Amino acid sequence: MKFDKFAAYHDSVQCPKDDVRFLRRVYRDVNGSEPSVLREDFCGTFAICCEWVRLGEDKKAIGLDIDPMPLAYGKKHYLSKLNDSQRARIHTLRKDVLSYSGEKADISCALNFSYYIFHSRETLLSYFKSCRRSLRPGGIMIIDSFGGPKCGESSVEVKRLPGLTYYWEQEDFDPINNRARFYIHFKPRGGQKHMRAFSYDWRMWTIPELRDVMIDAGFRDVLVYWEGTAADGSGNGKYHRRKKGDSSEAWIAYIVGCV
Repeated sequence: MKFDKFAAYHDSVQCPKDDVRFLRRVYRDVNGSEPSVLREDFCGTFAICCEWVRLGEDKKAIGLDIDPMPLAYGKKHYLSKLNDSQRARIHTLRKDVLSYSGEKADISCALNFSYYIFHSRETLLSYFKSCRRSLRPGGIMIIDSFGGPKCGESSVEVKRLPGLTYYWEQEDFDPINNRARFYIHFKPRGGQKHMRAFSYDWRMWTIPELRDVMIDAGFRDVLVYWEGTAADGSGNGKYHRRKKGDSSEAWIAYIVGCV
């Protein structure tokens, strides 16, 4: 059987059902009302868009990505599983996120650290400004971020899943430019290891940097949702608004820009 890297990514990295519930919860927390239109940037196979429209008849999704391969994959494997009404409420575009000027959204999101591909503050500011313009009154932009001392060194994280082993490798870290290279490898049970199924050259943006750029882009306020800690000291996957983080080897947080 041919190895399917997008299915492996979905099974090991993504949880679209949890993502859309969190996005909706944050919007409700900020505005006290229900969001309708979601814009998913760097959407890839746009699995989040597909889960979003499943939330209700009032939900509409826009997915943006410049790579035709994952967009085609999403249409074949995810969009095809929706009913006619749900499919009609998803609009995907092969387009650079820096140049979008279509329908405005209640929520704009860039998850899985996808915007880390922007290495300069100038480009990041341009992107945040574009997102700010594309939001409705009361809209929010949600991005995730990670860091901690562990991210300043080479490492390999291994996660064993049913029928699959996932490897997250950090090859290096450049403290002068805050740049790091990462790879995802997969090994199906009984099969060969697929090296560098996904590769990333990322600028490791800090939360203060992201907050400052969002404010400069015109967001009126920036909130941080920090991950809680489990009994064993690891993250528990639950995020709540915080003004001060905890000292830890590695952390994940969501940054929310409010219109």
